[in-house]
Amino acid sequence: MALQKLTDKSWRVAGTVAAVVVTTAAGGVAWATTSADPTPSPSPSASPSAPAESGKPEAGHGPGRRGELGFGGALHGEFVVEKDGGGYQTVASQRGEVTAVSTDKITVKSADGYSREYTLTEDTLVNAARDGIADVKAGNQVTVIATVADGKATATRVNDGTVRDAAREKWGFKRGPR
Repeated sequence: MALQKLTDKSWRVAGTVAAVVVTTAAGGVAWATTSADPTPSPSPSASPSAPAESGKPEAGHGPGRRGELGFGGALHGEFVVEKDGGGYQTVASQRGEVTAVSTDKITVKSADGYSREYTLTEDTLVNAARDGIADVKAGNQVTVIATVADGKATATRVNDGTVRDAAREKWGFKRGPR
């Protein structure tokens, strides 16, 4: 029963994140079409971009390491969801490199330089290897989902992409066990 409740909550959070991303993108398109300069000028470019290979998703889109949880390539952010039983909860997400890790804290730095420390509890789900948080090392690439209260972020989930990719290679999976 507890696992079902956790799964339902995870899907609700993922759905809320997807709705926020879609709404933000739609708002950006609407703003761009109403506020665009009628005489655009070309911007300088170092080199033309190469098209994506056929059949492969572009980085930051869809499932997998660069588009994890449907965030569309987001590095970090916060959003608010309804809590069971009423009220609201702030949820934070971040993708990046582990700069420090212990049994009770993890610090992650995103590619844009944003860094945040997360408290780990006995309820934090760690998707790494057999030894959980002990398998997560500085330098590994992770995704963290956390709840935020009074400015303090408590990790609910840590997904170690470095360990996942190593297991994928070890067992010969190209895009995961499907």
